[in-house]
Order: sequence, then C-alpha cells, then structure tokens
Amino acid sequence: MSADLLIEIGVEELPPKAMQPLAQAFADGLAAQFDEAGLVHGAVRCLATPRRLAVYIVDAASASAAERVEKYGPTVDIAYDSDGNPTKAGEGFARSVGTTIDALEIEDSDKGRRLVYRGTAEGRPLAELLQPAVDAALRALPIPKRMRWGDSEAAFVRPVHWVVALHGDAVLPLSVFGEHADRQTRGHRFHHPDTIEIASAGSYVEQLRNPGRVVVDIDERRQLVLDAVVAAAQSLGGQALIDDELVAEVTALVEWPVGIAGRFDTRYLELPREVLIATLEGHQRYFPVEGESGALVAGFVTVANIESRDPAQVVAGNERVIRPRLADAFFFWEQDRRHGLATRIPDLGRVSFQQSLGSLGDKSVRLGRIAGELADAVGADHADVARAAELAKTDLLTEMVGEFPELQGVMGGYYAQLEGENAAVSEALPEQYAPSGAGAPIATTAVGRCIALGDRLDTLAGIFAIDKRPSGDKDPFGLRRAALGVVRTLIEGEIAIDLRRLLDTALDLQPVAAPEGTAEALWMFHMERLRGYYTEQGVPVAHFEAIASLQISDMLDFDRRVRAVGEFAQLPAAPVVCGAHKRIRNILKRNADAEVADAADPNSMVDAAESALYRSLSDSSATVEDAARTGDYATALSAIAPLAEPLDTFFNEVMVMSDDPALQRNRLALLAQIDRLCRRVADISCLSVEAA
Repeated sequence: MSADLLIEIGVEELPPKAMQPLAQAFADGLAAQFDEAGLVHGAVRCLATPRRLAVYIVDAASASAAERVEKYGPTVDIAYDSDGNPTKAGEGFARSVGTTIDALEIEDSDKGRRLVYRGTAEGRPLAELLQPAVDAALRALPIPKRMRWGDSEAAFVRPVHWVVALHGDAVLPLSVFGEHADRQTRGHRFHHPDTIEIASAGSYVEQLRNPGRVVVDIDERRQLVLDAVVAAAQSLGGQALIDDELVAEVTALVEWPVGIAGRFDTRYLELPREVLIATLEGHQRYFPVEGESGALVAGFVTVANIESRDPAQVVAGNERVIRPRLADAFFFWEQDRRHGLATRIPDLGRVSFQQSLGSLGDKSVRLGRIAGELADAVGADHADVARAAELAKTDLLTEMVGEFPELQGVMGGYYAQLEGENAAVSEALPEQYAPSGAGAPIATTAVGRCIALGDRLDTLAGIFAIDKRPSGDKDPFGLRRAALGVVRTLIEGEIAIDLRRLLDTALDLQPVAAPEGTAEALWMFHMERLRGYYTEQGVPVAHFEAIASLQISDMLDFDRRVRAVGEFAQLPAAPVVCGAHKRIRNILKRNADAEVADAADPNSMVDAAESALYRSLSDSSATVEDAARTGDYATALSAIAPLAEPLDTFFNEVMVMSDDPALQRNRLALLAQIDRLCRRVADISCLSVEAA
C-alpha cells in the first residue's frame, strides 16, 4: 500500500539565506536514503518557511520492496567432514542466513564446490526505515554552525519545537532532537498562533494556508512576493527594481507576504543611485522603485509578514525606519566631498593591505607599475593610468565605503568626477573591480582594463609569493576569481601581451622573496582558469591542450588558435592528419637520440610515396607559415589538410625505420619537418580522431 508522506520539522526562524538550500538538501537527502533502502516512491517536493523544513513525497510505499538475496558460504571440503557430516562452519553459515544446511545449494566456483544460499528478503516497513533515513538526511545538511538549546545535547541550525510525520492519515514513529512526531503543526505566528491538527499528508499544504495563513510552497510564495512588490510599486507610479537574490531572501523571511509601499524625502534623490539602492536593499531588504525616465523615485516597496488591520501604521513604521538610514548616507556623502580623494593618498600608507605585503599605499605603487606595463598594449594614456592607480584605493578610506563596502570603486568614480579628474580616470576607478563575478562584463575603458589587470595581478603575485595560494575549496583571497578575470579581460578585451612576463614583473615587485617554483605555479594557476573558461564554452579539452602544449603565453593569441582548431577539427581530412601526426610524434619520440637533419633531401628519396609526401609538404609550408605569421590561424591549419592523403599513403607503403641508415635518417627528417608544420599553430597530435 502506498500513500503520500509528509515530514515537517518546526524550528525557530531560520537564517533567510540558508532556508532554501537546507530545505532542498533535506528533501534530496531523504529521497536518497529511501532509494538506497529500496522504498518505492513518487515525486519529492521540498517545502519550507522561516519556521519549518518539510518534505512531501507522493505515493511512498508502506514498505521497501522484497529483494533477491544470494550469499556464498564455505567450500564443501570445509562445510562437511570426511564422513559427510556438517561441520560447525557449514552449520554456522546456514544459521547466518536463517535456514538449515540441507536447504542450501551446492555450486561450482573458482574455489571449488561451495555452499550457496538463494532466497528472498522481505521488505522493511516504512515505520522502521523512517528514523534512520531522517537522521542521516539531517546529519548531511550543509549547516556551517550548529547551535544548542536548553539542557539538551542536540545541535541544529535552530532549536526544534515540533515534528510532524504522516503517511496518509497515519502518524509514523519519529523523534527529532527530542521532539516526538505527531500531527500538530503551527500556523502563522500572529494570524494563527494556535496549533493545527493535520488530517492527512495530502491536506497539509491547504490546511496551513487556511486556517494557518502560511504559504508553505517556496515557489508559490516567491511568486506572491513578486506580485505584491510589482503591485505596490505601481501604486507609487513606477516599477520595482527586482533583484533575484533579494526576492529569495524576502521569500525566506515571510510566511504570508503582503506588499507595502512607502515614501521618503525627495532630497535624498541627490544621492548616487547606487547609494540609494544599497541603503534600501542591503540595509532594509526594501525594493527601490524607478519612474518612467529610469531614475529612482522617492519611494520603496517592502514585504510584510502580516496583513495588518491598520496598514497606514505599517507604512509609517517602515518610513520611520528608513529615514535615519538615508540621513546617514547623505551625511557620509557630504562629509566625503569635503575631502578630495587626492588628499587621502598619504593615508593609504597607514592602512595595511596584508601583513607581509605592506600597506594599501605600497599596493597602489605596485598596481601603477604593472598597469603602466599594460598601457601601450591596451592603448591607454600613461598619465591617465598612473593617476588612476594613485587614486584607485583612496575611496576605501571614505565614510561611504566604510558603511557600504560593496560600493568601493563606485564611490571613487563619483568623487573623482566631482573633483574634476579626467573622465578616463574617474571611469576607471569603478572598473578596477570588473568583472565583478562569473559572467559579469569586463572593464570597458582602456584605463579601466589596465587598472583592473594591475590590481588582480599584484594580488595574485603577492599571495602566491607568501605561499597562501588556494587549496581544496578554500580560497579566502578570491584568487581563482581574480585569475579568471585576468584571462577574460585579456581575451575579451583583445589585449595582445605576454601574460607570463606580466606575472614575472608582478612577482619581482613584491616586498618578499617568492619561494622557488612560484612563477611556474602562478602560471599554471592561470592556465587552469583558462581551461575552465573554455570548458564552460563547450570547447573540448583536447583543443585547449593542443595550444597549451606550445607554451603560448599571449592569451589573445591563445584564444585565436583555439578557435582555429575548432574550425580545423570539422574538416573531413582532420582525422587522418591528426592520427598521422600522433604517429609521427611517437616515432620521433622513440628515436629522440637519432641524428636528424634539419630538412629532408628530396634527391635521396627512393619511394614514390615519400616523394609525393615531400611535394605536398613543400606546397603547404609556405601557406602555413605566411598565414600563421599574420595570425590567420584558420587558413594556416586548413593548409595542412591536403597532407591527409599523401600521409595515409606514406604510412601504408613506406617503412620509416629502413635497414638503410641513410634512408632512415632522411625519412626521420621528413617526419620532423611535418611535425614542426603540424605544431606551427597547434599540436594537432593532441586531438583524438573522435574529437576531430
């Protein structure tokens, strides 16, 4: 018999950012435990509110499925004595499987004839499986810090106050952190503080909604939040700025969402847009509202967890809360503008960047040196780059960034513009942090790209120099993200420069001596990020390896070669050429100690197939070299394709390792020439025939 299964754990308010991950992990973990136990079930839903984690499983069987059991026992020689009587070993095995030795089968095996038990194990009831399954799922939850409560030794994300366990309309035995399961849940803390007796698992969602005034389905509640925010913003004559992370957080804060529109003094619209958004979203979990022109209006939307009988009081309360926050931001704005960014440059020397790597002032100097190395390649004015590097970190000392760290760079750009700095400089200050995350755009201005690269390269070199590089999943300095930002900016910004030389420069500028091997480790760290960059784009690893093996350190050049390899791999001749080149590489490797001339002598060739291959090589070489020299890698690789047929014929008809030493040397020289040509753009021997 099957029925819907409900498990609910009632807790004190969960951390909002943890609610959905915990709910999903609980559902996934419980389903995995049931699957492992062989319990048949249907769809699994994770349900949650700030005060509960719940799992709803459709058509869960009342017991796990019976299964065939096969166990091998001792050999006949051990199971019976010389007179044919059962030994203790034989009888012991029979007892262990719940039968008699006479009922066991005897079967031939690689160890000789042995006892075998075959039978059927009855399924275990759900009531017996539930407790260990829930315990295992709860133990595996991603809870970074567990808390204890009362005199209990129990530890969980929050204190547990009630547990519901229903299979259909029957209560199942379950205990969670000392709370025994029944059918009583809790409704909304204010609208329905009394307990609610759940009739059956199937009525759970609706009973919580009415009379409980709790929307337990996360997706449904999220949509209600969105609808409420949109409607409230329209009452202000605008539309809300919807941030997905904020919507998720608000969804995890309320059980019965109600949209509330409020207003604030229009004088605060003088603040930069980013400051208003940070104040409303970051401090208060409010949604900013913008008008038809795209400018913010003097209003906001919040989502209450209660349907008040006096909404005006709720509005007034929220307006009263936001007023001092905006007043503080306005004060910081005015105070910061009284002191120019340039006046803060000396103070950078008094703020530590990292204990072993000096102050922010020291970092700014190094940043400027590295960025200056990039200026010509990027097409940036050296004076603008130097000035932007001087000012890059000064807004870290402002009151506004002290209150809103996420606005670093942004505020520097505003203050620099107001102070009359060159536009190239003021625009570069916020761009020093681009890209801000995975998929975010790179810096768009030339000076911005120089500063963004200089900042990241200095941080990477410094942290590697003091041997604090990432390990496992730990990356406290965000170096993986920084290195990915470097390769993305160089490729997507079309900056042709030697990255390995830049890394060496950055290491040389550090105030500490880097351990031996640091430069190579730092380079390989960037190559790992580059590999990941291409993997996310669907570029086969073999295509990446074909370029990486050539030690190309110009990321833009690397990218152009990768794209050309992708085109070449689609050519009909590619499998033959790639396979032949792999064979050539193996032959040359086995004969690495042999004396090989720089070029084959066509007059010493005695076989028609090798002469034909030499002519085809000669015809292709000039085109390959000319195209490769100008960066036209697709043309260069396509010029190798005509080698397919003569290569195939050569290996079918010619013995490279001839008994004649002169012929052997000449043929090895021919293969060496082909090898160099096939590695002019990429080492195509890295491409498998299937990949090609």
